[in-house]
Amino acid sequence: MTNDVTPRSARTSPPLWKRSAESLRFQLLLWIVLPLISVICINLFTSFQSAEATADLINDQMLLSSARVIAEAVAVDTNGTIEADIPPAALEMFDTGHGDRVFYRVITAWGTLVTGFLDLPSPTKEQTGEDAVFRGDKVRVMMLNHPVVGLAKDATVSVSVAVTLNNESAMRQRLWLSDFTKQLLLVLVAGLVAVIGLQRGLAPVLKLRDAVRQRDRERLDPFNSQSVQSELRPLVHALNDHMERVQGQMSAQRRFVSNAAHQLRTPLALVNTQASVAAREENPARRNEALQALRTSTKQLTRLASQLLTLSRAEPGSRRPRHDTVDLTVAARQVLETYAETALKRQIDLGFEASGPAFVEGDGTMLSEMLVNLVDNALRYTPAGGTVTVSLSLEGEWVCIRVEDNGPGIPESEHEQVFERFYRIMGTQAEGSGLGLAIVKEVVDGASGDVALKTAPNGGLIVEVRLPVA
Repeated sequence: MTNDVTPRSARTSPPLWKRSAESLRFQLLLWIVLPLISVICINLFTSFQSAEATADLINDQMLLSSARVIAEAVAVDTNGTIEADIPPAALEMFDTGHGDRVFYRVITAWGTLVTGFLDLPSPTKEQTGEDAVFRGDKVRVMMLNHPVVGLAKDATVSVSVAVTLNNESAMRQRLWLSDFTKQLLLVLVAGLVAVIGLQRGLAPVLKLRDAVRQRDRERLDPFNSQSVQSELRPLVHALNDHMERVQGQMSAQRRFVSNAAHQLRTPLALVNTQASVAAREENPARRNEALQALRTSTKQLTRLASQLLTLSRAEPGSRRPRHDTVDLTVAARQVLETYAETALKRQIDLGFEASGPAFVEGDGTMLSEMLVNLVDNALRYTPAGGTVTVSLSLEGEWVCIRVEDNGPGIPESEHEQVFERFYRIMGTQAEGSGLGLAIVKEVVDGASGDVALKTAPNGGLIVEVRLPVA
């Protein structure tokens, strides 16, 4: 039995071609070279047309020169007969080593053949080279009308000269290959210069990359934005801002863990002490009293653990965002029904006012936890015989939740601090962990709302939460 285990690096490492395609250097080089190649391709096409036109022009000049040499050799003898003695130079000028064949024809104005090939094609225009096919070969043909001394007035002979295209094709190829070689060399030089330029231009980026890789995970101090180009400085600023936020979150997390440990240590020690007292006590009445105190401490400890869990779930990124449509009127009524018995035991008048449905969008569970903490805080700090009123209203595009009590209130100088975790006002007699308003703040921030504290006209406290209407 074989154990076929693929190494983690082999499983997660992308193939080389994919890494190259995702490389910034490769992409920049591609965007430089591809347009250059496109321009060069267009230039090569125009160069091919230019080489073809140049080869045609040179060939036409040779044909015209040959036709003139032949025309000047045409003469009339004493008997009035037209004779054409073809000079060797008229044909030898086409001997370029490519095996071209030359054809010619001399005819009079009235169509009599003087010499040459009678079936040689005639161009449509004089002194203009044209491509044609003669006896199975592609040729370039030129015609010249030339006067002859001894013939009637204005009488001319027509001289046509044609040559196969071997030399012209070779000339066109040489001209085009010369341009192609120059363009290819230009691409290679441009690519080399681009690679060197990119290497030097990306050096600050690679230096920044190495600095990020080599830095210890405990270090969150900012990077120097002046070490990179101006276009990359926003990236460095964003990276520094992100590390600053991470540092703040880590500091808050450390404070939270420290405070949570401190808050849990006291009730745990109290539970341990009460359990020891109950175990040693022989008097049934005193044992029951110790057990009752133990149950109370356990209940407080359970609530503290529940609030810690709720606060952890309310923090950003701790759970997948939910977008429930919640009727806060229904949710608030359910919470108040849950706390109705507690209010009766404390002789607190717990009231609810709502004008109708109030829909908001967010995490339904966390919104209910927000209402629970608002009502629980108000009941804890309201003395016996007091009142707690929960009201909901629509104010434009906002749902306003007001929880008002006639308790001791909170000094305005501490309105901001009470939203911090485990913060408690000095001299407070009511039991609590200092997490209620911190939970409310996290939930409201997660729902894109805001929360504020106000002093009630009777000296109590008003907690006002505003959430956007769904």
